[in-house]
Amino acid sequence: MKLSIVAVATSVLSTAGLVAGDPNVIQVRAEDLKVRKHGGHSFKISQIFNHKYQHKVKGKGIRDVAKVYQKFNMEFPDHLREALIKVFGDLSLKVPGNINALNNGLFGPSETVGNQGEVVSTPVQFDVQYLAPVQIGTPPQTVNMNFDTGSSDLWVFSSETPAKQRNGQKIYNMTESTTAGRVDGHVWRISYGDGSSSSGNVYTDKVSIGGVEVEKQAVEVATHVSNSFTNDAASSGLVGLAFDSINQVSPRKQKTFFGNAIEDLAMPLFSANLNKAEPGNYNFGFLDTTEFVGPISFVDVDSSKGFWQFEATGFTLPASNCTESNNKTGVFQSVPHAGIADTGTTLLMLPQPIVDAYYTQIAKARSDNNYGGYVFPCNTDLPDLILHIGSYQARLTGDLIKYAPADTDDFATAKWCYGGLQSSQGFPFAIYGDIFFKSQFVVFQGGELDKNDWSKGAKLGFAAKPGTELPKETKVAQGILPINNVTSILSRRRTGGASSRRTD
Repeated sequence: MKLSIVAVATSVLSTAGLVAGDPNVIQVRAEDLKVRKHGGHSFKISQIFNHKYQHKVKGKGIRDVAKVYQKFNMEFPDHLREALIKVFGDLSLKVPGNINALNNGLFGPSETVGNQGEVVSTPVQFDVQYLAPVQIGTPPQTVNMNFDTGSSDLWVFSSETPAKQRNGQKIYNMTESTTAGRVDGHVWRISYGDGSSSSGNVYTDKVSIGGVEVEKQAVEVATHVSNSFTNDAASSGLVGLAFDSINQVSPRKQKTFFGNAIEDLAMPLFSANLNKAEPGNYNFGFLDTTEFVGPISFVDVDSSKGFWQFEATGFTLPASNCTESNNKTGVFQSVPHAGIADTGTTLLMLPQPIVDAYYTQIAKARSDNNYGGYVFPCNTDLPDLILHIGSYQARLTGDLIKYAPADTDDFATAKWCYGGLQSSQGFPFAIYGDIFFKSQFVVFQGGELDKNDWSKGAKLGFAAKPGTELPKETKVAQGILPINNVTSILSRRRTGGASSRRTD
């Protein structure tokens, strides 16, 4: 007898032995994920190297932590502010006048004192900047933009951006597009935690990514940009891929590119496959089975705050990590917390107990206010970390957590290095940024929730990438959910759309 998806999911979960508060996890084999729309589109967006990214590297770790505070409009703690002032001095940069807000010039050198529709993205130095070409207008104008699952605005440098706020970015000129139209009475504004902001007017125009077109996509053109964006000469803006509810257009919020394109995709999802020191990619409408191993573990998403938010349950320090100071290796440690999957954040920011436990394993590692976070001797081989999302276990290899030199501008000369794992204390959620994505293949499934059908609605899927599988000798603290003879949990969807890669 063939069980329905809901029945299978219920029977599997009932025997999983999940502890109270664990997210429901459904594992599905790649071959069981069926195309929703035959003839629908799919496309791959590869990353391109940002050749103009020339910011000095010393102090990169603390500057990237500060970017997270800025992005989520969080107040800078005193120790972070003081450490940033020191970084400015070390880099011979002018300290911003409003030291409490740290606005205008926080992150860049503002003033010196001395056939799948493949669109290509290569990380810049220390994997900071990921860009991909986007076509806007008729005829198409190509601009390089950041893909960000932690925001929901498609905004771009434009012909309305003051010349003094541009620094060589390619701009979108609405007057040169025959399909551009002003959305009367609508404006956008994004405020940041350092006191700066970006803002402007709203147009609709044809937007094409990887050959898939949205005819009337909201394009937020900048009439004012924060100095941190001005200083990034290669990037012309952001493509937000979070939920429409946090779009910053008023008086009526606008839909994201993914929100508009989803009905035309072969499958209602996209995936992020980011790598360390080599090109990664985003795939829309299909899954590339060469990019992950094993089944994909799906969990529900809480989109009430507008983010791809999920429930995580804790961590394990593998037994091979064992040091004299730590006797908890190989044991699952429960630290339930909410996290968001955010490709727009470079770091992995987790609850303080996880961060402290990890660095306790490393000789001489310490939380140092002078550097704005945890540092460790650069000659250290870092241990692995296993993060638990219900029954799913994500292995992060130690080399991913060695993030940047702390006391010089080069790994070769640095004594102290900055960790890519830092504390999320004070934030409303943990932030699973690019450090996490470089170890895990992540699927973002969209769609409307149906209480009678688990397969519908927003989901996140996780799978190991080649080389990050759990070692066979690793003992699992919670049993992996088996899926037996499951038909697609994504296939029973409403149809709709057109494409650059057809699925017949």
